[in-house]
Amino acid sequence: MGLMRDLRGVAPLLLAVALLGLGNGLQGALVGVRATAEAFQASSTGIIMSGFAAGLLLSSFVTPRVVGSVGHIRVFAAFASIISTAILFIPLWIEPAWWFAMRFIIGLGTAGLYIVCESWLNAASSNLNRGKLLSIYMIIMYGAMGGGPFLLNVADASGFSRFIVASALMSLALVPLSLTRGEAPAVERPRSVGVMEIYRGSPLAAVGTFVNGLGQGAFFSMGAVYAVMQGLTLAEVSLLLALPPLGVIISQYPIGLLSDRYDRRRLLTVLAFLAAAIAAVTIPLAGVSAPLLIALFAMFGAIALPIYALAIAHANDHLDTDQMVGASGKLVLLYGCGSIAGPLLVGFAMQRFGPPGFLLYMMAVYGGLGLFAVYRMARRAAPMQAEGAAMPLMAPTTTVVGATAIAVELAPSPQERNDNYGEPNVKASQP
Repeated sequence: MGLMRDLRGVAPLLLAVALLGLGNGLQGALVGVRATAEAFQASSTGIIMSGFAAGLLLSSFVTPRVVGSVGHIRVFAAFASIISTAILFIPLWIEPAWWFAMRFIIGLGTAGLYIVCESWLNAASSNLNRGKLLSIYMIIMYGAMGGGPFLLNVADASGFSRFIVASALMSLALVPLSLTRGEAPAVERPRSVGVMEIYRGSPLAAVGTFVNGLGQGAFFSMGAVYAVMQGLTLAEVSLLLALPPLGVIISQYPIGLLSDRYDRRRLLTVLAFLAAAIAAVTIPLAGVSAPLLIALFAMFGAIALPIYALAIAHANDHLDTDQMVGASGKLVLLYGCGSIAGPLLVGFAMQRFGPPGFLLYMMAVYGGLGLFAVYRMARRAAPMQAEGAAMPLMAPTTTVVGATAIAVELAPSPQERNDNYGEPNVKASQP
């Protein structure tokens, strides 16, 4: 009953999240497809796509201050309008610098919308239901992101229609929250935790989060460019981009169960090497058939995308409860830095090696992460994990607020840890 009551209370919020996910899934894929159609170099497209992550990163600093000044609803309305306008402006000038600027604005505004949604969801849920509600939120987000690329199949003789659809979805996301009678809470600023403090406590979590930004930022930003360069039709491109995030909905839960029973680092290592192996196998098989390529991409996404949540959960194993809020924010910022660099690096790889450069980059990123995980396991024994602690279902678009909420939900109290293990918690400063 409690969960259903909470779901009814946040139904307008979840509808807004679904519309945001659809709009973002479409505009991200659309920009990549159109950039290739306009004969932009792969390196230029990578720079354009990195603008979104740069905007997200800046917004994590700016938006909480703006929300504190004018409130959630006004910020949501302003950012939704700005994003909607920026999407419409993209095709007005076929110039990489202009497209980068628009993608930066879209990223800046999108992070603001997620901060409002996630802080609202966190405050509206109870301690008993928060984990379930956050999982439902992430499933809706992944499902909507996966559904967005299917809208590439909308007829577009003018070259503007699909941009109009993406713009309309972002504008419509404003309606549910504008009409709700509830008031969103304030965003609380977490206690600061330094990046080096996180690294000293859990090097694999810090490096793994950054590397996931490198991989996922490149995958979501340049996947459409790779598909077009491979000669796929628009319908096939939409399917190739849609299945990986949808596949995570299926793979995340069993991976989470395994991570709570075994050393998370071993599971992270296996997944990283599997992702690298799938990327390597895809290189010679990419030209065999479109269905095979789409299936391989779906497998890659289902294996590679959950690694981000594993890195977050591994960080929590080394932190005290009062450290997790500040640490979550820094981990999201590390992911954001990787997301900026990823499209740039893969763009230059594709410029140098052609379409195989995309998969060579993925193979190097995830293979390198697997090797680092092996190195860390040789340096430190497995950390103790709290009994019953669950790995979070976390999307690549998760903001500081969402990561913070999930981290707090996962965190057992010091007393619970003593009860479970009979000894104090592993400190972040432990070598």
